[in-house]
Amino acid sequence: MAEKQQLGWREWVAFPDLKLPRIKAKVDTGARTSALHAFFTEPFERDGAPWVRFGVHPQQKDISEVVECEAPVLEQRVVRDSGGHEELRYVIETTLAIGGSTRRVEVTLTDRDSMKFRVLIGRTAMRGRYLVDPGRSYLSGD
Repeated sequence: MAEKQQLGWREWVAFPDLKLPRIKAKVDTGARTSALHAFFTEPFERDGAPWVRFGVHPQQKDISEVVECEAPVLEQRVVRDSGGHEELRYVIETTLAIGGSTRRVEVTLTDRDSMKFRVLIGRTAMRGRYLVDPGRSYLSGD
């Protein structure tokens, strides 16, 4: 069995399919699903399939940089946040890169402007590959 990579409670990650090369993420084993900041979401169709276009502010505390992204929609799902509030979110599947390794993950889109991190990596994205050391940060080497 391959040794699992260690992650800290925060890491630099990338979403190459979305042209997001470096974005700070909170690694959260208490969250099931991963979430990506999207300050607008516009559904549309491409070749008869549902897609979503959305904007990302990749840097914390900076809304001047905008990356426009597009992805096929897997589904829409009601997600409960840490405060108990429910929200209907778009769910996409995309490539997540951490520390030189990549994997396909499900990510929900939500406005995280008021949150400290633009990305939340949930436990389903980490399952089987990573161990989290909550007392350390940036162990992936990115």
